[in-house]
Amino acid sequence: MNDAQTAPALLAQAWRRQLREHRAVALGLGVALLAVLWLLLSGGAESFAEGNRDFLGYAVLGGAAGFGATALGALLALSLRSVETRAQDCMLGFAAGMMLAASSFSLILPGLAAAQDLLDSGPGAALTVVIGLGLGVLLMLGLDYFTPHQHESTGAHGPAAARISGVWLFVLAIILHNLPEGMAIGVGFARGDLAVGLPLATAIAIQDIPEGLAVALALRAIGLSQGKAILVAAASGLMEPLGALVGVGIASGLPIAYPVSLGLAAGAMIFVVSHEVIPETHRNGHQTAATVGLMIGFAVMLFLDTALG
Repeated sequence: MNDAQTAPALLAQAWRRQLREHRAVALGLGVALLAVLWLLLSGGAESFAEGNRDFLGYAVLGGAAGFGATALGALLALSLRSVETRAQDCMLGFAAGMMLAASSFSLILPGLAAAQDLLDSGPGAALTVVIGLGLGVLLMLGLDYFTPHQHESTGAHGPAAARISGVWLFVLAIILHNLPEGMAIGVGFARGDLAVGLPLATAIAIQDIPEGLAVALALRAIGLSQGKAILVAAASGLMEPLGALVGVGIASGLPIAYPVSLGLAAGAMIFVVSHEVIPETHRNGHQTAATVGLMIGFAVMLFLDTALG
């Protein structure tokens, strides 16, 4: 048998091995996927109903803004041959700060308010959002374990990663990073509340610019030509409008789905920041610059949430 014939079998074998070795993570991913599927089935049709089409349009526009900002950042690589590692870590720290603040101010706090209005119970509202947070963490943790991908700092991860080219592993890592951002945008606009959706979409778009630049530079560093690196980095932003559609779908069904989905999006974003972005900014010994960048990003998001909310 040739490689083309054996590759699917080897990939399936690698996934089965991963499942056996990480049963608890696989169970958590299954629970999260079932919850997302249930929310989509309960709210998918509702999100396309005539009265909600404006909300869907807002979400798509918000996701498109994230894609455009990522593409803009990638295009900046045309004029920048290289960026100092310290500056890159500071930029990624800025992005991390905005994501953390957006998770807190534009997802968790509105989720608590929505659940409080629905349940008329503080503990019940907190439990509702915490359940969503847990689902978001389980989803991203499971995808991290069972999707082949690569990080600059820690190398290849996931089943059969050794059989997949480094470029594709890096692209899959970017997809895992952008998915929760798109979902957050969609959830933020799911009820048509611009006070929630607009600051969130603006913040994600702003931090996508340095992210797009960093991705293009990293792709160039692993051997892609400048043109291909920019194209791939820009295309990675397409996950944001797609994720926004998923976000609208999961938050538009049952009344309880909205606060749960806000918590889910927040949990997914916080996981990505803690698991990927912050470690990446600290691996080169520029912790202070990265932390200053994070605090600036947090402060900018705080201002946006107050000014646009």
